[in-house]
Amino acid sequence: MKVIKNIGLVIFLAGLSIFTAVVFVGTFKLEQSTFDEYVKNNNIKSELFIDAINKDVVGKEFNGMFALSPVIAQALETANAQHIKNKEWGKRIFSKPRDMAAALGKPAGSGFITNNKGIMWLLTFGLGILGALMFILPNVILLGRKGIKNNGIYLESATNRGWIAWLVFIFLVSFYLVLYFAPQYAVNWTYLVDPISKTLSGNPAGHWFVYGFMYCTVMTVMAVRMYIKYRHNMYQVVRTTSVLFFQIVFAFLIPELMGRLQGSYNKGYDFKNAFPLDYDFFFSWNLKELIDGGGLGLFILVWGIVLTLVIVPVMVYFFGKRWYCSWVCGCGGLAETLGDPYRQHSSKSLFSWKVERWLIHAVLVFAILMTAMTLYGFFAETRTVLGIKVQAVMNTYSLLIGAVFAGVIGTGFYPIFGNRVWCRFGCPLAAYLGFVQRFKSRFRITTNGGQCISCGNCSTYCEQGIDVRAYAQKGENIIRSSCVGCGVCSAVCPRGVLKLENGPEAGRINPTQVLLGNDVDLMDLVNNK
Repeated sequence: MKVIKNIGLVIFLAGLSIFTAVVFVGTFKLEQSTFDEYVKNNNIKSELFIDAINKDVVGKEFNGMFALSPVIAQALETANAQHIKNKEWGKRIFSKPRDMAAALGKPAGSGFITNNKGIMWLLTFGLGILGALMFILPNVILLGRKGIKNNGIYLESATNRGWIAWLVFIFLVSFYLVLYFAPQYAVNWTYLVDPISKTLSGNPAGHWFVYGFMYCTVMTVMAVRMYIKYRHNMYQVVRTTSVLFFQIVFAFLIPELMGRLQGSYNKGYDFKNAFPLDYDFFFSWNLKELIDGGGLGLFILVWGIVLTLVIVPVMVYFFGKRWYCSWVCGCGGLAETLGDPYRQHSSKSLFSWKVERWLIHAVLVFAILMTAMTLYGFFAETRTVLGIKVQAVMNTYSLLIGAVFAGVIGTGFYPIFGNRVWCRFGCPLAAYLGFVQRFKSRFRITTNGGQCISCGNCSTYCEQGIDVRAYAQKGENIIRSSCVGCGVCSAVCPRGVLKLENGPEAGRINPTQVLLGNDVDLMDLVNNK
């Protein structure tokens, strides 16, 4: 089995290396007809930019996007600077240099990668999938008998912040940095999945399609691991199936298939995403697209409002926040599949809890205030509120929360700080759901203190940093706003102490009062002795 693991690791690293190397290779040559069509379709009126691209880019061959991108960016920035100086606002191009470079670079690609997309897919995604399965399956298969084992988890490089974990950390962080801040360098990645994208939506793949496909692929591979490891726990099996279904169908396939709709709102929309996780839902540009999108656009607008204000709180009341965070949410789905090997790294310290409490609620307040400003600006047709530019606030949130926190830190830091960094410290929807769960929900985890042997498994593997053992030892119900109801604490308990329940509303059991018989307080018995 060890030999299979080592071979799998080599194959996985080979696929990862080729996938990374793809960024640095390739030949790009922009044809005149392609550029003319781009100018027409995007209504570009800047003669300065058009002349610069015709002179310095069209018809010339560039070795890699690292050579092409700076030339396009310079042309765009120079043209815009001159238009602003001359107050030629109608000629200014609002596209970002990185997006312009990606848009012009995609149709300009040529060479081995573009001509052999199937082979390149096998050498990257194919090797990665095969190697990952060969590496992870021996471990979970060897778990053998009924019961969830985590033997050796603190001895493996992949699960105890060893070199494999750090390698995954570096790759994930780098991948997110490219997606959010340098999409022009992801152009070669888009060629690998072009056939899949054209089959689904009819359009060539963009960098966000690469992200969606990668997301689904990773979740599927790691779901296989979950099915085998938790095969004797039906709750975990069904839960894994649920998050996999909602991610692949609702977050990936449906939005792509919507791209084939013509004459109506055809922007890909994830029907399971609720505000404020879907923070740009009430942004002015999105509201305009929805309103102008015909019947489908209006349906999505109404659905988004109803989902946030009615469905979410009602479902949390009956089932706790677990119905969303652990059964539906794509962020939670990745955390529960890719992040499962790292859940033991979630900090249980008092300091972490204090940071969590203040930070996640601060993000929620930020999101609500930003949305209030956006809606006011939309209906009042103004760009400033209380002297503050609405667009500046939106850009700040998109950068700091939407990109850096949710993406780079939220996922990239799995191998080092645990699998729920974003869900625990930054997700505004998790904070909203937590309010309802803490004060008005039928969900709780009940405990049987008399059976607890203080092994600590429950606390060790709690991804939300809750000291579950402390509750179990006292026989106290666990009603915490941060609990996502993943059920792993119950799954790893060797004595069946913990149970996830939906029942009549009930507060916490007071651990200082142990009731005997007909509500006779033990303390009264002691005092009357």
